[in-house]
Amino acid sequence: MDVQQLLNGLFIGSIYALFAIGFTLVFGVLDRLNLAHPAVFTVAAFVGIELVEVGGLSIWAALPVVFVVGGLLGLVIERVAFRPLKGRPDAHFAGLISSIALAGMFIALLQWRYGPDTKRFPAESFPDTTYTILGAQVTGVQVAILLITIVLAVGLHLLVGRTRLGRGMRATAENPTAARVVGIDVDRVSATTLAISSALGAVAGALFAMNVNSAQLGMGSAIELKGLAVIVVGGMGSLPGALVGGLLLGLAEVFTVQYIGSSWRDLVAFGLLFLILVARPQGLFGTRKVREV
Repeated sequence: MDVQQLLNGLFIGSIYALFAIGFTLVFGVLDRLNLAHPAVFTVAAFVGIELVEVGGLSIWAALPVVFVVGGLLGLVIERVAFRPLKGRPDAHFAGLISSIALAGMFIALLQWRYGPDTKRFPAESFPDTTYTILGAQVTGVQVAILLITIVLAVGLHLLVGRTRLGRGMRATAENPTAARVVGIDVDRVSATTLAISSALGAVAGALFAMNVNSAQLGMGSAIELKGLAVIVVGGMGSLPGALVGGLLLGLAEVFTVQYIGSSWRDLVAFGLLFLILVARPQGLFGTRKVREV
């Protein structure tokens, strides 16, 4: 197996996984599909470049700021797109449309601020460090992308599984009404979940811009379908499933480009995901749900 392509697939797949983990966290806890998530991914990429280019920060110092900006955008999404619709019988569909509208506003603001042109990090902002791993050459930025993804994924796993906030998230996911009865502030859990989800999506956007050294207004739309495919294949609401699904998609894309051609990348990658769903409709880490009448 080509070690260089294997590593390249892990690097790009880790970005897909981080994006999908944020996506699936909201669905798993709140049973909502937040389609403003790709817009946060895009906004974060531009903000990261702005912090480095204009603010004078290093790319490593910019990432925590991007994380905070993403969290704040998540709070805005919860307040504007989801909370006003709470309690409506069509809250699921209305929230979906509302999040799409808010995403359009975010992108319009970006276009007003930066115009339609591609933005890039200054060339001197990237470290020159390269490593040789099993004969493959990788950059310090690529290694950092993989490590940051692992740290954030493990941190989220521990937060959900071992903290009071995590217990509130799991109780809300199981039954919001019962969670309120036992004293859990469901509104606070919802806002925190959106904030964490958007913070993860924001870091994924900044890492993606670092990996390809470019940010475009359409970059969120390009990754949106892949993120949805990843969470469906991994199992809707499953954090481990999103991680594994993202890595599988990244590997499938890279090896398709290497051995077949770049024009076949999406066909082969999504074809593989389709075959997985045929074999396991609930996704790799999902569970079958029985609807009782």
